[in-house]
Amino acid sequence: MRYIGLSGGIGSGKSTIAKTLEHMGYPVFYSDEEAKKLYATHPSLKNELIAILGKDSYQNGVFQKHVLATQLFENPALKEQITALVHPLVRERFNEWAGQQTADFVFNEAAILFETGAYKQFAATVLVVAPLETRIQRVQKRDGLSREAVLQRIAHQWPDSKKINLTPYIIINDGQPLLRQIEDVISKLRTAQ
Repeated sequence: MRYIGLSGGIGSGKSTIAKTLEHMGYPVFYSDEEAKKLYATHPSLKNELIAILGKDSYQNGVFQKHVLATQLFENPALKEQITALVHPLVRERFNEWAGQQTADFVFNEAAILFETGAYKQFAATVLVVAPLETRIQRVQKRDGLSREAVLQRIAHQWPDSKKINLTPYIIINDGQPLLRQIEDVISKLRTAQ
C-alpha cells in the first residue's frame, strides 16, 4: 500500500478528483474535513485555539471559522502557529484511517501539502491545477465570496508554478474530461512502484 498526497490550490477542483478516485475504488482521506471535525471535537485543540484566537473563536461550543480567517489575513504568521497545532492531529488521524485500508493506493486530499512540506511524507503527491479565472469562478459559486476575497485566499497559497516543480503527477482541471488524466496518473504511479 502506498500513501499518495492529493493537493491543489483553492478552486482547483481537487475534491472533484478525490470523488472520482473514490468511485474508482481508491480510499480518500479528506484532511480539511478532518481538521474541521477536530476544531469541533478535540478538547485540548479547542482550548489552545481559544487561547490564541480569543473566546470569540467558539460560540455555543461551535468553532467560528470566520474568526480564524479574519485573524489569519490580518496576521499571516498566525498560520504557522495554527498549522503546528492542527497538522499533527490530522496526520495522526490519517495514519489511523490508512492503517485500516486495503487498497494499493490510499489518497490524502489536502490543500496545503506543499506549503507545509507534508508532501515529503507521501510516496508521491498528485497536484491538481486549473486556470486562475476558473478557480475564481468556482470559489465564488461555492462560497459566495467576492472576487477580491477569492484572490486574497489564492495569494496566501503557493502559486501552481512553484508546486509543479515538486511533482511529476499533475492533473489539469480546466473543464475538459478528467477520467483519462486520472487513469494516466494512476498508471504512472504504478510504474513508479
